[in-house]
Amino acid sequence: MRYDAIIVGGGIAGLTSTAYLTKNGCKILLCEKEKKVGGLVSSFYHDGFLFDAGVRGIIDSGIVKPMIKQLGLNIEFVKNTVSIGIENELIRIDTIDSLNDYREMLVKLYPDNENDIDVILHEIKKVMNYMDVLYGIENPLFKDLKKDKKYLFKTLIPWLFKFLAKSRKIKEFNLPANDYLSQLTDNQSLIDIIIQHFFQKTPASFALSYFSLYLDYEYPINGTFDLVKKIESYISQSDGIIKTGTEIKKIDCYNKTLFDQKNQQYEYDQLIWAADLNQLYNAIDIETIKDIKIKKRIEEQKSLLSGKKGGDSIFSLFLAIDLDKRYFLKRSSGHCFYTPEKIGQSKIIERLKTVSKSVDKKEIINWMNDYLKYTTYEISIPSLRNENLAPKGKTGLIVSVPMDYNFVSNIKSLGFYEDFKNIAEKKIIAVLNNSIYKNIKGKIINRFSSSPLTIERLSGNFEGSITGWAFTNDVIPAITRMTRIKKTCNTPIPDVLKAGQWTFSPSGLPISILTGKVAADKAVKTLKKGKR
Repeated sequence: MRYDAIIVGGGIAGLTSTAYLTKNGCKILLCEKEKKVGGLVSSFYHDGFLFDAGVRGIIDSGIVKPMIKQLGLNIEFVKNTVSIGIENELIRIDTIDSLNDYREMLVKLYPDNENDIDVILHEIKKVMNYMDVLYGIENPLFKDLKKDKKYLFKTLIPWLFKFLAKSRKIKEFNLPANDYLSQLTDNQSLIDIIIQHFFQKTPASFALSYFSLYLDYEYPINGTFDLVKKIESYISQSDGIIKTGTEIKKIDCYNKTLFDQKNQQYEYDQLIWAADLNQLYNAIDIETIKDIKIKKRIEEQKSLLSGKKGGDSIFSLFLAIDLDKRYFLKRSSGHCFYTPEKIGQSKIIERLKTVSKSVDKKEIINWMNDYLKYTTYEISIPSLRNENLAPKGKTGLIVSVPMDYNFVSNIKSLGFYEDFKNIAEKKIIAVLNNSIYKNIKGKIINRFSSSPLTIERLSGNFEGSITGWAFTNDVIPAITRMTRIKKTCNTPIPDVLKAGQWTFSPSGLPISILTGKVAADKAVKTLKKGKR
């Protein structure tokens, strides 16, 4: 069967592309190799507890809400208040004035570095100001500028002047966050505490802006997967076809034909690849490319991707606890970043490259215990946003820490993966039991965990990455400037576009949605030209 467009990859980018193509009346097929769509936007129930397996909250960034509005989706959101805790100190980020509370907390922990803290906070405010401009309006790609003249002249044009001015200044913060803050203080512990819940070599422009983004966090009242379910329903009601359990293994570019794992064929006029880019270039039957120049560009792109690392992943512990939500409300909000000790993890991280290749189980476990002692925990409690997401009188927690894919892969190859997960679960519980949530250990009903390998297996994400390409790559094989966002969909392959977290860096849910919209817009434009 022939389709106007086929989308490969049912994550949020692929779903966005599919929704907008069906909105434009196109005949569409979405192929997803897993059993369900959603990718990193996923929730599930376990014994009456809802757990979010992927993103823990949603940042609008002038992208998510406009998409929801355009598609007419009915999704109820609640405020997702973020807490930041260090040792025995904790603040809630309710307004921009909470930055003063953050300052007081840091000064209390580092009294000898008060001047450094003020300098750092000054830089944070500058980045926040830049990002408030960058994401301060509804993204114009979700607007009909020909019809909405009020938005064009009163919002977009004045914003463009601010954007151009700020986008130049933000380049000052392109250094890795650790390197940038090292210019402002020589206290590595202070630097760690501010940035260590981000992945290695995260740009300062991204890490230092997050205080502002915390104020933009919201939570779908029925769990993050509600966003996926509503888009999926929209596609079905618009006569789009979603086919799960369908992995595309081969692309015949000359005949515009795809072949799945069962050798079933699907023909397309436009193809949007919203899955791992390595899989795209591996699936191309290069012999079907007749143009030598195109073939060369494809080979160059394939070579560019070779050896590149995916961004770091996470280890997550899911806990069902026999304690009422009121216990947790006294100690944190529904979304909390908590660091049990202010020492910082720099020295621990320095040992990671060695430990990732070690064959000594004791050395690996010792490193893991140290890491879990000094790292920062992201704690999500769905029932603090909606009490119906856990059985009455009980609470579900999702506790995550950044985790290196190679470190866990090495453990798997050494044969003690399940033992490692069990040890990590117990250590995390012990840390929480002795700090932010005292004496919860005896109240745990059930526990289980996931690792980067789990994310890779269930979502198909390369190396279990949750942010696209690693910042540690010598060259990031993706567009990195917002001014070039409309070029994220381009590939050297005729009639093949791309979308998703691998097309722009740094990535996340809003950017994935935006790249999905960009790809759909270009596909619609090309299809309309072909029908003239």
